[in-house]
Amino acid sequence: MLLLCPEQCHQGDQVCAAAPRSSAGRRAAMRHAEHGAEESDPAVGFDRQWECGLAWQDDAGDGESICESFQLLQIDMGCDNPKDLPVGSGKWCSRNVLRKQRHWEKIVAAKKKKRKQEKERRKAKHAEDKGAAHQHSKRVLKAITKERLLAAKEAAPQLCVDLSMTSHMTKKEISRLAAQIRRLYGSNKKAVKPFWICLTGFVTGSPIYEECLRMNDGFSNYLMDTTQESYLDLFPLETIVYLTPDSENALTDIEPHRVYVLGGLVDESIQKKLTLQTAREHSLQTARLPIPEYMVKAANVKNYHSETLAINQVFDALSTYYETRSWPEALKAGVPPGKGYVLQETAK
Repeated sequence: MLLLCPEQCHQGDQVCAAAPRSSAGRRAAMRHAEHGAEESDPAVGFDRQWECGLAWQDDAGDGESICESFQLLQIDMGCDNPKDLPVGSGKWCSRNVLRKQRHWEKIVAAKKKKRKQEKERRKAKHAEDKGAAHQHSKRVLKAITKERLLAAKEAAPQLCVDLSMTSHMTKKEISRLAAQIRRLYGSNKKAVKPFWICLTGFVTGSPIYEECLRMNDGFSNYLMDTTQESYLDLFPLETIVYLTPDSENALTDIEPHRVYVLGGLVDESIQKKLTLQTAREHSLQTARLPIPEYMVKAANVKNYHSETLAINQVFDALSTYYETRSWPEALKAGVPPGKGYVLQETAK
C-alpha cells in the first residue's frame, strides 16, 4: 500500500508552502516522489520519501485542506504472491491473488484427502492379508513353482506348440503369436496342475525366435523345452493328438500320457483347415474343444460366431478342465464372449 501524503505531513501553511506553486514544478515534484517510492519498500518507504512535498497550495491558499485530502487518497501497489506477505499481515491483496490462493488451498486439501484415503486403503489391505493364510516370500514361491513345473515334466500331459507354420504368417501375426506364447506360459505357471510345454520347430534366428526374445522378458529362462526338431520326430505318433477347430472329433478327456499339439498359427486371413490338413498328412489323431456340445450361439450385433481360439485361450480351457474335470467350467475360462458363444445353462 502507498499513501500519497503520509500521516507525518505537518499541518499548516509553513510546510505546505514549501511545495512548488507552478504546474510544472508540481508535476516535477510528483514524478520525483513516485520514482523514490518505487525504489523503496512499499511498506516503509513512504514514511521517508513522502513528506509534505506532494502537497501544494492553490491560488486560493487552501493548502491545508488539500494536504488533508491527500491523506485519504491511497494507491494499490498489488500483491504478486500471497507468500510475500507476512503471516497475520493486515495488508490488502488484489482479488486475483486471493482467488489463486484459494485455488491453491483447494488443491493442497484435495491431495491431503487423497493421501489419507490411500493410507486407509493400504491399512485395510494389510489387515486383510494378515488375516489370510500365511504368505510365502517371493523366493519361496518361485522355488515352489519351479518344483511343480519340473514335476509336470515327468507325470503330466505334454502340450506342444508347433511353430513350423510361421512361414504362412505376416510379421504382425508373428508378434501376436509371441505374445500368446507368453500368456500361455504365464497361465501354466499359475496352474495347480500344470502341463509340460514344448515349442517345436523353434529355429534359432527365425522371426518367431527373435520376437519371443524381444517381447518376452526372461524368455530364455522359461521352464519348458524348445527345439528346432519337429514334434513328429520327438514323440510316438500314437500318443499325439492334434488340436484343431476343424476336427470332427470332440475332445472328451485329457490323459497324462498323451501329447496335445497346438498349431502355432495366428491367421488373420483365415486360411481354412490348414492345421487339419497338416495333421491328416501324417495320419494323426485330431480333436477339437467341445464347444458345440456345451455352448450355444448368442445373438450379437455383428452376428459373429467363431470356434477358432488363440493358443493361450485353448490352453486356458485345457488347464481348467485338467484341474476341475468340468467342460462347462473349462469353456467358460477359455472361450471369450467375443466369439459369440455362451454356455447352454446361461442361455436358458
